Amino acid sequence: MIIWGIFWGAVLGSWFGGYGDFGPFVGGILGFFAGLSLRWAIRSTIRTELQAHASKAVDKPALAAAQAAPAAEARTHSAPPVVNAPVPVPQAPLPAASAKPVATDDEFWAGASTRQGLPQAPASVPPRTDAPRKPSQPNAVEQAVLAAKNWFLGGNTIVRVGLVILFIGLSFLARYAASAGLFPVELRLAAIAGVAVALLVVGFRKRADKPGFALALQGGGVAIMYLTVFAAFRLYGLLPPMLAFGLMIAVCAASCALALLQDSRSLAVAAFAGGFAAPILLSTGQGSHVGLFSYYTLLNLAILFIAHKRSWRVLNVVGFIATFGVASAWGALRYMPDQYASTQPFLAGFVLIYLFTAILYARNTPTKLGNAVDTMLVFGTPLIGFGLQAGLVQPFELGAAFSALAFAALYLVTAMVLVRNALGSYRLLIECFIAIGVGFATLAVPLALDAQWTSAVWALEGAGAFWVGMRQARWMPRAFGLLLQGVAMLAFMGSIHNLSPLPLVNPAFLGALLIALPALLLAWWLRKPLPHSGSAWAQGYARVEAQLSSPAYLYGFACWCLAWALEITRSVPAAEAGQWPVSVFTDRIAGLLVMLAVVLSAAVSMLLGLRARWAVATWPARGTIAVLALGFVAQVGDGHRVLATPAWAVWPIVLALHVWMLRQTDRLQAAAKPGGTTAAGTARFGGFHAATAWLVTFLLADCLWSGIGKAELWRTSWAGVVMLVSAIAVLMLLALWAGRGNQPAARAALPWPLNPHAQAYYWLAALPLAVLVFWGALLAAVHSSGHTAPLPYIPLLNPTDLTLGLALGSLVFWRRVLVSALPPPARSGWVTGRHALVALAVLAFIMINTVWLRVAHHFFGVRWDASALFDSFVVQTGYAILWTLLALSMMVLAHRRAQRPLWLVGAGLLGLVVVKLLMIDLSNAGGAERIIAFIAVGVLMLVVGYFAPLPPKAAARAEPETPPVAPAEQEMPS
Repeated sequence: MIIWGIFWGAVLGSWFGGYGDFGPFVGGILGFFAGLSLRWAIRSTIRTELQAHASKAVDKPALAAAQAAPAAEARTHSAPPVVNAPVPVPQAPLPAASAKPVATDDEFWAGASTRQGLPQAPASVPPRTDAPRKPSQPNAVEQAVLAAKNWFLGGNTIVRVGLVILFIGLSFLARYAASAGLFPVELRLAAIAGVAVALLVVGFRKRADKPGFALALQGGGVAIMYLTVFAAFRLYGLLPPMLAFGLMIAVCAASCALALLQDSRSLAVAAFAGGFAAPILLSTGQGSHVGLFSYYTLLNLAILFIAHKRSWRVLNVVGFIATFGVASAWGALRYMPDQYASTQPFLAGFVLIYLFTAILYARNTPTKLGNAVDTMLVFGTPLIGFGLQAGLVQPFELGAAFSALAFAALYLVTAMVLVRNALGSYRLLIECFIAIGVGFATLAVPLALDAQWTSAVWALEGAGAFWVGMRQARWMPRAFGLLLQGVAMLAFMGSIHNLSPLPLVNPAFLGALLIALPALLLAWWLRKPLPHSGSAWAQGYARVEAQLSSPAYLYGFACWCLAWALEITRSVPAAEAGQWPVSVFTDRIAGLLVMLAVVLSAAVSMLLGLRARWAVATWPARGTIAVLALGFVAQVGDGHRVLATPAWAVWPIVLALHVWMLRQTDRLQAAAKPGGTTAAGTARFGGFHAATAWLVTFLLADCLWSGIGKAELWRTSWAGVVMLVSAIAVLMLLALWAGRGNQPAARAALPWPLNPHAQAYYWLAALPLAVLVFWGALLAAVHSSGHTAPLPYIPLLNPTDLTLGLALGSLVFWRRVLVSALPPPARSGWVTGRHALVALAVLAFIMINTVWLRVAHHFFGVRWDASALFDSFVVQTGYAILWTLLALSMMVLAHRRAQRPLWLVGAGLLGLVVVKLLMIDLSNAGGAERIIAFIAVGVLMLVVGYFAPLPPKAAARAEPETPPVAPAEQEMPS
């Protein structure tokens, strides 16, 4: 059915003119699928009917037995009818000794078992207990309310409430006295100050008997003293600014002394709160910022001194908020660039004071897990300090970058000093300082450099962080280092500009190179498992980290190749303004150099892998075939040839390096599996060898095209068969060279690469070439007119006919190699079976027919066109004689060899000749071609009738099936 489908499809396709010359082939292909589907449908129908008959034959006895079983059971067993009676429900629980109920299948799958027809009570379900919810954190308002509540209700509540009421009463008294004019202002303020002094004296004297009461009185006295000085200055103008300021300093100092003497942080907080508020309360708007910040510096030094003695965090927080709050407000409202010199020292001093305050607080606050860390001071100081610093240096170029470097140096040096002093309990503080220093160093890079240099520095910094984490067995710095590598690459790719007059020291090349080297270094460190703390987070990270060595190396190798590609494709500025930049190398040379650089890099990586026994370093060698293929496509796409300068010098080098790397890869595979590579390993790396053979095919074709171009033969048949000739040459080479190893014994005696990749060459590599040769020959036979200028056309000795003959011969020879292969390659049955012979016979038939078409075109002047050739009676007469000769040859050969199928094919072809004579040649009335056709076909049919009138007998083929007589039976005596 398939053959008839191809035949009638080709006939119908030749009649349909929509496809031109390819009509018979399109019709033949459609006919092939139609015949295949028809055969499948018929076979499926027959198979279904046979299965149905078989199932009926099997089911009949079973059905009879099934029908007889109920009747027999009814005859042998009789049961009384079932009466539906109510079942009483038991009021008491069943005894424990009662038998367990037996559940039926339906009851079991229904999910409940019954006992005596009653459902059992479901088992008790334990009550559900919800996990305790984590209490929510209070917001800022709730925290303020809670603080006020603690102040009133904590300690001596009555005293504190009384102090508040006393303040209110004194303020009312002062206002009433002022409105009524009862006493002079000076007397009123002196009386209030006297009350404050009395509170301080009484509180100090009662410090031992009632400390809580005493501290409350002293705090109230300090507050009243601040209020009195403020009122005397601001409300009544009785004190000059400097005297009022001095009095407030004295109050602050005295209260600080009282706080230290009595170890009272609340009194210290009150004292410093008033001290920081004093310049704000006494400000006239005409003061100097130098005086303000000098006063704040003294207060902060006092806080630093107290921090040396006491770990009063609330006092540190008050000083920090007051100092940087006032500094931020002044910087936003009053700062001018000309005030930089008089402002910078104070900001640096504030940062240093609170840096050391944080260290002193950690020293004075030991815990079970190490010294505590004040997060507000540790992280707030650099963040707010750098924000103020960036505002100060905004007018200066790179001011923010150098400021970030200064902060980084400060915190990293501080961490180094702490580490050198072997302060093990400061580990958390040291880690925080290192993180802050690294963060500012990271921030300084984009502030100072462009994105390409930034990415390079980040990559180096990531490698440094990873090294620190590796040395200290800590996973977080290592994770940060790896993350920074990815961020660096993203920053680099987002800002590539390849314009620089400097070779090898331009931002693009160095940026990519400085990303590649840290990545390769990280891959080297990740070869073995690294130590960690053993926590759950560390163990989870370690499992991820164990898989990163190979990706890190491949990432680094890709960045390395990118660096060289950017350097090769670099452009230099134009010599004159307004012109476009000029590339260092032309596109053709740049493509070749990039290909050479990548292959050389893969070879160097292979050497590194061999020396260091590092498997992943050998992996880039496996990708060189893809690089060569891309290089070839790019070169051909630009219209350049392999034999052009300088390609002819580059391609031998890269091919030699590629073959050397293939050899080293196979050696590593053999060393990894003693006794030689396995079949899986051979198949795995055999693909690279097969791809190399395909690349050689295209390179050879490109070389032949170079010759065609130089000889100016593009419009001749010489150019039309170049790719086909290249594929035929490589296919024959593979069949002759690799075909020697188509059996294990022969392959074992062959050198590399045939041992062990002979099958990869004669099967895996040759199969696509064979397909290319088959279809290429088919298209060349149909399409090529055989134009051989400047040489004359000679039948069978022109490039088209010679190439077609070589194609058929190479396919036949390659098939014979596969037929004799032991064991045969997987899924090669369609090549070694009869279907391949039929396809080759069809191809040979088409080739022979197209030879006559070219002869008719060149010698009889028939135009090379499908319609003109079909309408030519010369062509039709030649076809009639040619087909008859072919039929005669097949039938005589079949008769002599007793091959009945071949004789039937010849007979079918002869019948087709007769049909063609009656339908086509007969219409040529009066033409000499019709006479020649009929006479020649008639004579040839007589010859067929003489030599092979009938098909060979079928018995001749059945004789070998007769079992021979055993030798033992022949020698038995009669």
